[in-house]
Amino acid sequence: MIERIIFNILAFVLFLIIFFKMIRRNDTNYIYVLVLQAIGILIGFVYLILDVNLPVVIWCLIYILSIIIPIVLIYIEKKFMFLTEILYIAISKIFEKKNENKMARRVLLKLVEKYPDSYMAHKNLASIYEKEGKKQTAIDEYVRAVELNSKDYNSYFCIAKLLNETDKKENAITMLNDLLRKKPDLYEATDLLGTILYEQERFKEAVNVYMDALKYDKVNYDIYYNLGMIYTRLNDFQSAKQYYEKAAELNSLLYNSKYSLAQIAMLYNELDEAEKYFEQAMQGKEVEAGSYYYLAYIAIIKGKQEKAINYLNIAIEEDTSYYDKAQKQAIFNGIIRKVNKPNKNNNAKVEHENIKMSKKERLTILHLENTYEIVGSLNKNNIKTMKYVERNIQREQE
Repeated sequence: MIERIIFNILAFVLFLIIFFKMIRRNDTNYIYVLVLQAIGILIGFVYLILDVNLPVVIWCLIYILSIIIPIVLIYIEKKFMFLTEILYIAISKIFEKKNENKMARRVLLKLVEKYPDSYMAHKNLASIYEKEGKKQTAIDEYVRAVELNSKDYNSYFCIAKLLNETDKKENAITMLNDLLRKKPDLYEATDLLGTILYEQERFKEAVNVYMDALKYDKVNYDIYYNLGMIYTRLNDFQSAKQYYEKAAELNSLLYNSKYSLAQIAMLYNELDEAEKYFEQAMQGKEVEAGSYYYLAYIAIIKGKQEKAINYLNIAIEEDTSYYDKAQKQAIFNGIIRKVNKPNKNNNAKVEHENIKMSKKERLTILHLENTYEIVGSLNKNNIKTMKYVERNIQREQE
C-alpha cells in the first residue's frame, strides 16, 4: 500500500512539472504528454482505492505512462531540446527524406517563430538552404547556430566552406585558421584551408597547415599526399617523393601518388623506376591514359617500338587528346603513323572518369609534365650535373 501511495505522489509531481512547463512556454504540445500521464495516474489511483493486485502488464503500462515518459522528456529537454522542437524537427526530417524541402523549411520556420533560439532549427534550416543553393542565407543560419552552440565545429566548417564557394577566400581562410585553433584535429578544415592556400599558390603556408595536421594524425595518407603535391609545386622534388612514397605506403590504392612518383623519376631520367610506378598507376582510372602514354615514351627511349605502339594505342583509346600530344613530341615521329587514329566519341567517357580528379591534382600533374618538358630539353650531361650538384648540397646539409 505504501509503495502505491509513493508511486501516485511521484506521478502527480511529474504531472505538475509537465503542466507548468506547458503554462510557462505557452506550448499546447505538452497536452499529449499530460493526457498520457493522466491515464496512467487514473488507472493507478483506481486500483489504489480498490486495493487489488494488478497484472504485471498493467503495472508496466502505468509506470511507462506516469513515470518513464515524463522523466525521459525532462531529461531530453535538459540535455538537448524542447518537446516542440523534437516534434517539428522530426516532421521536417520526414519531408526532407521525401525531397520536399519547401515543406521541411516551412515547418522549421514555424519552429523558429515560436522558439527563436532553437539551435537545431537554425542548423537544419542552414542545411536546407545550402541544398537549395541559397548560400548567403545558409551562412546566416549557420552563424546563428554557432552563436547558440559555440562547440558546433561542423557548422563552423560549413560557414568557411560556403565563404570559399562564394569567393570570399580571405574570410574563409580566417575562419578556418580560427576553427583549427579550437579544433586542431579536424582534418576536413585542414584540407580545405590547405586547398585554398594551394590554389592561391601560397605553398609555404599550405605546408605549415598540413605539417600541423601531422601532429594529430600520422597515419592519414591524404596529408602526406597533399604535402607531396605542395612540394612538387615548390620544385622540391626529393621532399615531394618522400611524401608521395609515404602516402602510397599507407594506401596502396593511391594511384595518383604513384603516378606523380613516376613523373618525378622521369625528371631524373630514372626510367626503370618510372616504368615501375607507371605500371602500378595504370590501375587508377584518372591516370590510366597518362600512364600508358609515358610507358610508350619510355619504351621508345629503350628502343622497343612495338611495345611503344601498343602503349600509345591504349592511351589514345582512353583519352583521344594523347594523339595530338604525341604528334607534337619528336620522340614519337618514328611510330605516329603506325598508331591508330583516335575515335573522337571516346572523349565523353574520359571526361566522366576524370571528374574524380581534383583541381589541385590536375595542377600538380600539369606542373610535373611542364617541368619534364623543360628538363627533357637538357642533354644527359646536364641531367647528371643537376643530380651531382643536388647530392653535394645534401652532403653539406648532413
